[in-house]
Amino acid sequence: MAPVEDDAAEPGARDDVRDSSGGRAVPVRADDTTVSRQPSRGRRATIQDVAREAQVSVSTVSNVIRDAPGVRPQMKAKVTAAIRKLGYRPQAGARAMRGRSYTIGVMLTEFSAPFQTEIAEGIADELEPSPYQEIFVAGGLSPERQQKSIEALTDRQVDGLIVIAPAMATSWLEKLGSGLPTLVIARHGGSAQYDTVVDDDQGGARLMVDHLVALGHKRILHTSHPAGRLKRPFVLAHTARCDGYVNAMKRHGLEPDVIETTYSEAGGYQAALEALARPTPPTAVFAGADIAAFGALRAAEERGLRVPQDVTIAGYDNVYASTIGRVSLTTVDQSGHLTGQMSARLLLERLNGRTQPVHYVVSPRLMPRGTSAAPVRKSARRLA
Repeated sequence: MAPVEDDAAEPGARDDVRDSSGGRAVPVRADDTTVSRQPSRGRRATIQDVAREAQVSVSTVSNVIRDAPGVRPQMKAKVTAAIRKLGYRPQAGARAMRGRSYTIGVMLTEFSAPFQTEIAEGIADELEPSPYQEIFVAGGLSPERQQKSIEALTDRQVDGLIVIAPAMATSWLEKLGSGLPTLVIARHGGSAQYDTVVDDDQGGARLMVDHLVALGHKRILHTSHPAGRLKRPFVLAHTARCDGYVNAMKRHGLEPDVIETTYSEAGGYQAALEALARPTPPTAVFAGADIAAFGALRAAEERGLRVPQDVTIAGYDNVYASTIGRVSLTTVDQSGHLTGQMSARLLLERLNGRTQPVHYVVSPRLMPRGTSAAPVRKSARRLA
């Protein structure tokens, strides 16, 4: 008799299948000579169908799906081939009833935010070889909508959560993390209840201010985003960046100049348009995000200003569009892809049993490009 995998079954899994013609329980074993039967047209393939096709026990199929240790490579290949042939997909609800759904919920604020989509790609790439599947939702900017989005994911029995730039109360996040493995991106302050991945936002802003001052700029505008209800130290990235900008300006003996709009193309456009219309406009605009810097570039173009000859414009994030030659945006890199990868990796560690919180900090890098240069002196402007 051929050997049978002796792997432990998932709770609730059975080693027999129900014969469709008479209701008799028919054991499925590796040496079973029962004729392979395809699921009827329109019916979703079940784990029993896969076991029958591969001629193994249901528990073996379950262990292959869960990527459990101890399954022989030959048996795994046999089951995988049957899964592909039948187009079998485990039902998340049924799997959750047996302990895990093998799904990870990910809340972004907006799908249009380029840096967050780079984070999402990093998460997906890290989870790809694992048995977990990511589910993305857009939570918007308001705490109320974000909370509803997260609750919708938990209602679907996800095994863990990755939330990007959450604006809800700290106490609510603490309660969430105490009951479900959770990782929070871009929110400073840390927690004993969940893991975090953040950029050294203050350090990154300092790098940019030092760069602009070294070029000779003194009137440096910073475009930021409202802090909302959050209080230090539990603040989002934009508040930490603004703090870093203010501190760096004061360290150089310069007056901080901040306009709060939104981290969006429209927000950067609005802030730059306002500042560049002043009698004494800034010589440099340091937008708190690349997407806002793109709006500032549009505002400068509309006013007939050349970048960087008439005004320097810089951003933060180093999204892909900033690297394009026609844009060539001076910015700060914090690697969205790495942020996503580390977030997924830390959450998988939590799901595999780690209990102590980890707070991972991404080191920023200055990326000087074509939109920053020394300010042109007034006399030189008149000669031009």
